[in-house]
Amino acid sequence: MKITKIGEYKAQTAGFKAFIPRPFPPKDSFDFDQNILKKNNEATRLLGKLDGITKLLPNADFFLLMYLRKDASASSQIEGTRATMIDAIAAEAKIDNNIPNNIPDDVDDILHYIKALNYGIKRMEKDSFPMALRFIRELHAQLMGKARATHFSDPGEFRNSQNWIGGTRPDNASFVPPPIDEMHRALNDLEKFIHTTDTVPTVIKAGLTHAQFETIHPFLDGNGRTGRMLITFYLWKEGYLEKPVLFLSSFFKKHQKLYYEKLLGYHNGDIDSWVDFFLDGVIEIANEAIEIVDKITALREKDMIKIHTLGKRSSESAMLVLPKLYAQPIVNVSIIKNWTGFTNAGAQKVIDRFMQIGILAPKDRNKTYGQSYMYKKYIDIFVDNS
Repeated sequence: MKITKIGEYKAQTAGFKAFIPRPFPPKDSFDFDQNILKKNNEATRLLGKLDGITKLLPNADFFLLMYLRKDASASSQIEGTRATMIDAIAAEAKIDNNIPNNIPDDVDDILHYIKALNYGIKRMEKDSFPMALRFIRELHAQLMGKARATHFSDPGEFRNSQNWIGGTRPDNASFVPPPIDEMHRALNDLEKFIHTTDTVPTVIKAGLTHAQFETIHPFLDGNGRTGRMLITFYLWKEGYLEKPVLFLSSFFKKHQKLYYEKLLGYHNGDIDSWVDFFLDGVIEIANEAIEIVDKITALREKDMIKIHTLGKRSSESAMLVLPKLYAQPIVNVSIIKNWTGFTNAGAQKVIDRFMQIGILAPKDRNKTYGQSYMYKKYIDIFVDNS
C-alpha cells in the first residue's frame, strides 16, 4: 500500500490530538498506477455516455429532478435520516402534510438537501458562479438554514470551534479535524486545487476534492451532505456533464461502512484505495443511471400506447397529465385539478382511467378519504436502484 502523507496528528493544548493537513496537493503530487488510470478512463467514458443518453429524454429536467430526490434521500440516510424518496415526493406536493409544521424532521432533512442542490444548480447556471469557498458556504446555508435538525450548525459559516467525528469528546473521537487556523489554511489550499489546471484526471480530482473536504470538516454539522454535493457540481463545472445528473450518495449509502473506512484511510495517507473506491462508485452509478434512462424510455412508450387506446377526448385529457407525472409522480384530486382545470369529478375521472390502464395506483390502500395516487412503475425505476 502506497502512503502519501497529507497530514499528521499533533497534540493540542486541550489534551487531544488533531489532524493537521500538510500543504495540498502534496509536493510530489499524485502518482496513480495503471489500474487506477484504466478505471478512470472507464469512468470518464461512462460519464460521456450518460451525458449523451440523457439528451434523448423528452425532458431531461424531470430526470434530473427525480435524481435530486434520490440523492437527497440517500445522502440524508447516511446521516441517520429514515425518511424515503417517496416521503420526500409526497411532502414536496404537500399531499400528506398540508401544514408545513407537520413535516417530520427526517423528511425536512431531505427537503433541505433538495433545496440546496436546486440552489447550487441555479447559482451556477445563472451566474457561472465558480466553485469557491463562498459557494460552499452558500450551499451549507441552504442545507442547514431553518432545518429541523441543525444541531447548532451555524448555517453558511465555517466553524469557530473544534469539532470531532465519533466519540463523545475530542480525546476519545475516531477523528479530530484541524483546529480553526489550520482549517482555514487547508480550505484555501483546497480552493486553489479546485481551480488549478494540473495533470490530475478530472474524475479523480472530484474524488480527491470530496475526501479533502471531509478531512477538513469545516462545518459544525452537514459536512458529509455538503461534501457529496461538491462531487456533482465539480464534474458539472468541468463540463463532464451538460446537466448535473451523476450523484454518488446511493453508492456511498450502499457501502456506508466501507465509505467511512476509505475516508479514514485517506486521512492516513492511503489515497489510492480511496480513489479506487470512488471510481468504482462513478462507474456503478453511471451504469445505473444509463439503465434508468432506458427504463424510463421503455415505460413512456408503453404508457403512451395505453393512453392511445382510450377514446379521443379521454386520451387528450390523459396527455395533459402524463408528462407532468414525470416530475410529480404522486398526485391527488387537487393536483390533477390544478394541472387540467377540471372539476373534482373530472379530475377523479382522469385518475380512475389512469388506474384502469395501470399507470396510477393508490398510495395508501387502506385510506378511504383523501386518497393520493402513485405513478408506481416510474417511481420503482428509481427506488429499485437505490
